Amino acid sequence: MKRRDFIAYLAGAAISLGAANAQQPVKMRRIAIVSPATKVADINASHWFYGPFFKELSRHGFVEGQNLEVERYFGEGRLEHYADLARDVVGRRPDLILATSGPLALAFKAATTTIPIVAITADPIARGLVSSLARPDGNITGVSGDAGFEFYGKVLELLAEATTRLSRAGCLTSQPYWELSTSSAEAVRTAARRARVSLISILLGTTVNDAAYQRAFDSLAQDRVDGLIVSDESEHFPHRVTLIELVAKSRIPAIYPVRQLVDAGGLMSYSSDVRDFAPTLATQVAEILNGTKPRDIPFQQPTKFKLVINLKTAKALGLQLPATLLAQADEVIE
Repeated sequence: MKRRDFIAYLAGAAISLGAANAQQPVKMRRIAIVSPATKVADINASHWFYGPFFKELSRHGFVEGQNLEVERYFGEGRLEHYADLARDVVGRRPDLILATSGPLALAFKAATTTIPIVAITADPIARGLVSSLARPDGNITGVSGDAGFEFYGKVLELLAEATTRLSRAGCLTSQPYWELSTSSAEAVRTAARRARVSLISILLGTTVNDAAYQRAFDSLAQDRVDGLIVSDESEHFPHRVTLIELVAKSRIPAIYPVRQLVDAGGLMSYSSDVRDFAPTLATQVAEILNGTKPRDIPFQQPTKFKLVINLKTAKALGLQLPATLLAQADEVIE
């Protein structure tokens, strides 16, 4: 073969090889995002929580529409249907499931032992999701939002400071949350016993919606509590306007599980910042999609909890919050 012909042959081979590589399909990965609090249409790049999640996932090389397919599901606050929803999602065999509440995580734990699950939840050991934070067993890992009964001891302490006296506290919660011995409700009960505070359950039933809140607050009028703890269930968030309005009408000081409810007009919250969870969850998802087993990814816990107080709400309730309480606040909304 002449030198000129040989060079032409190499050039042609290179072009053919490049074309073959270009024609190879991109490996698509498929994840399911299941939210109890965010409608399907809102699980997108502009959402205050899911926006940072998708941004961090993209930084790890997973971009929706390029090499990632995302299926979105909304639990509608219907806790009694979470088991059915979990079975439906598992039946579609995604590569990974992101479950953004403890009740959802429990439903998926019961539905599959093979599909990786990344979850936001309260204490995952107390909930019965894993036996170890450092080495989660099975197919579940994620981020935990609290630190057991010691955390709720602090919640009760802050509520007592706000009310000046706290002999009877209400806990606004769904019925499944309250009855489940492995939920954070048990940690609340333990903390109340240690603080010698009577704890009254204010139950929403098995479906969290505006009507359920109205019924709960109708019953609350007969219970005469000094303060109210709103449970850490994500199902509260879609109904935050109704919740805040009913608390205001009851004129009962309340402490909430996330600062976003204080931004909406609640009195105060003591919590980790949920927005900080998004990049961590995205990193865990990327690690699993790249081949790491959930059991080799430790459950992450927040290291800082912030006290946020809405001073405008305090004034509307006629509360004179002590200087010692205000001094503890990481943020005061005027």
